[in-house]
Amino acid sequence: MGDQIQFIVEKLNQEPFRKNYNLISFDSLESLQLLQLLSDVLGEIDPKHAVDIREELPEQTAKRMLNVLGILKYKPPGTVSDLSAFRQGLVTGSKTVIHPVLHWLLQRTSELRTRAYLARFLVKLEVPAEFLQDDTVADFNKQYEELMEAFKNLHKEHEQLKISGLSTAEIRRDIGAMEEEKDQLAKRVERLKKRVETVQNHQRMLEIARQLRLEKEREESLAQQKQEQKSQLFHAEQKLQRAQVQLKEMQHMVADSKPESLMKKLEEEMNFNSYLVTEKIPREMESKKTSVYFLQKVVAEPAMTQADLTALESERDEVNAEINQLIEKRMIKYEPTDSKFSMYRQQASIISRKKEAKAEELQAAKEEMSSLERQMEQKSSQAHELEGSEVLTEDEFKQYVSKLRSKNTFYKKKRLEIAEITAEYGILQRTEELLRQRHEAIQQQLQAIEEKKGISGYSYTQEELERVSAVKSEMDEVKGQTLDNMSEMVKKLNAMVAEKKASLAPVIKELRQLRQNCQELTQECDEKKIQYDSCAAGLETNRSALEQEVKQLLEECAQEESNYHYINCMKRSLEIQLQRAKEEMKAYMSPDPQERRRAVREQYTRIILEQENLGKKLREKQKVVRESHGPNMKQMKMWQDFEQLMECKRECFLKQQNQAAIGQIIQEGGKDRLVL
Repeated sequence: MGDQIQFIVEKLNQEPFRKNYNLISFDSLESLQLLQLLSDVLGEIDPKHAVDIREELPEQTAKRMLNVLGILKYKPPGTVSDLSAFRQGLVTGSKTVIHPVLHWLLQRTSELRTRAYLARFLVKLEVPAEFLQDDTVADFNKQYEELMEAFKNLHKEHEQLKISGLSTAEIRRDIGAMEEEKDQLAKRVERLKKRVETVQNHQRMLEIARQLRLEKEREESLAQQKQEQKSQLFHAEQKLQRAQVQLKEMQHMVADSKPESLMKKLEEEMNFNSYLVTEKIPREMESKKTSVYFLQKVVAEPAMTQADLTALESERDEVNAEINQLIEKRMIKYEPTDSKFSMYRQQASIISRKKEAKAEELQAAKEEMSSLERQMEQKSSQAHELEGSEVLTEDEFKQYVSKLRSKNTFYKKKRLEIAEITAEYGILQRTEELLRQRHEAIQQQLQAIEEKKGISGYSYTQEELERVSAVKSEMDEVKGQTLDNMSEMVKKLNAMVAEKKASLAPVIKELRQLRQNCQELTQECDEKKIQYDSCAAGLETNRSALEQEVKQLLEECAQEESNYHYINCMKRSLEIQLQRAKEEMKAYMSPDPQERRRAVREQYTRIILEQENLGKKLREKQKVVRESHGPNMKQMKMWQDFEQLMECKRECFLKQQNQAAIGQIIQEGGKDRLVL
């Protein structure tokens, strides 16, 4: 304890406190002075705590100090009962409580200053869960957490930069080197200006160079804007692709499903979500709160030794044994062997466990599906970045494979047909060539015969007439076929329209019924929503009233606790005074003279007698002085006159000596003249 007090005194005598304490003066400080000293030390660590405790209530002072000590992670020694004694000692300014706190604070002032600075930004504001249901509050809370994480990262970077070793000397050297380089560049610019001034039209060239530089900068900015727009376009395309995929999935779901199936799916999902909200999540929250409570309790307790752990384990085993015995007794008392409720209870517990297991499996499957969807989106974006095609889904891939197989079969078939046609084309080409040769030979023979008979060109004219008549007949046939096709097409279209009308008639009737059902459900939903809003408003009003009442009760509890501590302190001080009074009475009534001398009454009596004797002596001296005052004043006046008389004689004697010395000097001067 002596080393601790000496360390505290040494630290308080240094900067920035400069208290000029010694061990005796520090130990003689009162409780209020100790509390003010502790507040000054906390104010040095965190400036907002540099306050005068006389300007605030004792409860506010204790609450403020406990809050800042909790932020600084000060752990008072002892158990939970010692913690209440610590709070009481902090309120009363007890030395046994204040001295260890001062020693702990002064040992690590710089570290605690950093911790207090970080606590201003990193002490999380707890928002109730019911308030987080509001989207605006949830968004603000999320933004608040993101800003807190950003502050953590910036602080870490700042600390790393401080540790990285960038000293001011190196920075100054760099600045000096940059200034030298700047001077060299300025000199080079001056030399280049002097050199350019001799060139003709140098101003125009400088202007052109300036414009070129501006255009290059503009080109760079435009390139950067182009790159940004490309990235924005890429993100927009990704978003469009995701939206298209979702649209295809929704269309596929709508096409393959009916209203009954959709309603059934929605009911299943609603039942599952209601089970999660009403049973699973509250139970998990309760277990988490219990575990957090026990963890906080463990953290608040001091460090445990191996012996404490062994004792706790033995206590746990005993409690478990007692619990098992109580369960056995209860089963024997309330659950006889012939009862059937035990079987039903076991079945209900098994079903509830299976239900919980299936709910967890479904939740895990949903999470896995969402993670796989995110991975699929990432892979599709990567494929798009690599300039690949869009990634197909499973159904689309199956359709693509089936189409590819059918196309492959069709391709092989057409390939065989092409091979056959190619072979036949070769044969026909050869046949055509032979027939052409024969035709040419026959034509030559025919021309020769026509020349002999004197009717050359008859065959050519006949062929032309036959060809024109054939073309005319083909055109007439095509016109007739076209009219027939048009009439058939009109008939088909009329039939298709009638068929579509007949097929759509039941669908339209069903759609009308569904629309009516949708309107009824919408109206019912609006009514339920109005009921829910009114119920929620009433519950909110009750909750606010209960919160106000709880707040008022907490304030009253805090006030009563403060009054309790104050009364306890007053009681303690009165008990000390009563004890001192009892000891005084005991010493005063004791037959032992030595014991009676130690009594305060005897001491004060002795002091009073001494003071009375001293007063008598002083009064006698005063009487003597008064009687001798007149003669003494006359004697003092005579002595002053005598002193003035002697002073006058001394001055006359000195004047006489000076005059005699001057006359002697004059006589000696006259004798010297006579001698000369």
